[in-house]
Parts: sequence; C-alpha cells; structure tokens
Amino acid sequence: MIRLAAAMLCLLASALNAQEQRRPSHCIAIADAAPGMKYLHKASWTDPIPDYSVRIHYIAHASFMIQTRGGLEAVTDFNGFIGNTRLIPDVVTMNHAHSTHWTNALDPAIPHVLRGWGEEFGSGIDHHLDLGEMLIRNVSTDIRSAYGGDEPNGNSIFIFEVEGLCIAHLGHLHHEPTSRQYAALGRADILMVPVDGGMTIPLATVERIVDRLKSSVVIPMHWFSGYALEQFLTSVDDTFAIDKRDGAALEISLRDLPSRPTVIVLQPAYLRDPD
Repeated sequence: MIRLAAAMLCLLASALNAQEQRRPSHCIAIADAAPGMKYLHKASWTDPIPDYSVRIHYIAHASFMIQTRGGLEAVTDFNGFIGNTRLIPDVVTMNHAHSTHWTNALDPAIPHVLRGWGEEFGSGIDHHLDLGEMLIRNVSTDIRSAYGGDEPNGNSIFIFEVEGLCIAHLGHLHHEPTSRQYAALGRADILMVPVDGGMTIPLATVERIVDRLKSSVVIPMHWFSGYALEQFLTSVDDTFAIDKRDGAALEISLRDLPSRPTVIVLQPAYLRDPD
C-alpha cells in the first residue's frame, strides 16, 4: 500500500511538472485582437530557439517541423522522409489521404506516432499527448476514401499547444469543419492550411475557414504551383497582410503575433544536417 501511494505521488508530481513546463495557451478562447508585431527573422533548424518562442520549418508538401526551445521536434503529415538528416523526431503525425501524408515504414526509434485515423473504418481517433513543453491533440474530420466516397473521421486536424500558442494543422481536410469541430479546435493563433484549391478543399471554403478561425498567422501548404498559391493570396489580400519569405523557417512567440492577420509564405526545404 505504501509503495502504491508513493508511485501515485510520483505520477502526480510528474504531471504537475509537465504543466509547469508548458506556458498555458488560450486555444479554447477566441480572441479579437493580438499584441503588436515584431518582425520575424530567418533561422536555421539547428540554431538555438529564443526564450518563449517556437520554430516552424516548412519541410515539403504538408510536412512541417515544430521545434521547442527545450528540444522537442514534432513533424506533421510525416511520410518517412524529411531530408538528409540523422534527426529522429520526438513525434510524428500522419493522415492517410495518400502516401505523401503517411507511411508504414516507421523508424522504431520515433517515440510517438500519432495516426489521424482509427483502427476501424470511420471510427476516428482521439489523441491527447502531453510532453510537458508541448501538448498535442486532434479533431477528427472526414476524408475522401480511395474509391471516391467519404470516410468518416479519416482525417485529423492536429493542434499543438506550446509556449502559450495554439498551432493548428488542417491535414488533408476535405470539407469545412462543422460547428462542433470548430468548437473542439478552438482558437488557432497559427494555422497551416492547404491551398491547392481542389485536391483538398476549394478556395472559397478555405476563405470561410480562415475567416472563422481568425488566426493571427496563416501559413499556406499543399500548393503545387505558384498559380495555386497566388490564387489563394489574391483571394484573402483584402483582409490579410501578405508576407512572402525566402526561407523555410520562422521563429515566433505569443508576443510577436501581428495585430493584423497575416499570411506568411514559407519556401519548403528538406532538413539537412550541418556540414
């Protein structure tokens, strides 16, 4: 009995320590405004991360690496290749739209593999992974099946709560979220959104989503040509500032969020270990 009580106290202490490590986010609170903006600078994925900040590196297609200053790395829509690097992510998330968004060829050294679909067709899945500095959860949405139909709950919007920020990745979303899904998603300070205009969601639907979520920063992904990207930018430039970057990465903190909603265009680049 004494050993059991001691074990429970240790687990409670670990949970409290994890909560203390992560700055509380406002993911479920909808904010009307954000603090003033400080311009973000280019960063190498191997450089130290400033205090209270997170680094986002656009790898390719729908894959981003989210890094914390404590050394956690999470890769979205992981397909098995992130570049010529020895890096093994702490977390990978996947959606099974097609092979550029998931893989079964997983390195067993990856500690946490979060699939965006359930074991049975249409069952969906619930993730709530607390790593201290970072909390990862998901909202299940539908996806097109391989035979042209719909698979209920086959895609996941993954939400990363880190340094007080709420970072949402829409995955291979094929429809506008329902009211229930919007509520479960909550506030998204930073939103990765597919802008291909057809393979996922039409641009008109993308516009409704970014307008509804009122994200401070929107990062386009899943664009295959400059034409698709420019179409998206033109469709939102009346409400969003447009910030085109030459590099693949940005560092951002809660206090850096722009006062005017901003689309930040990153140029995808695979990871490469320093020479």
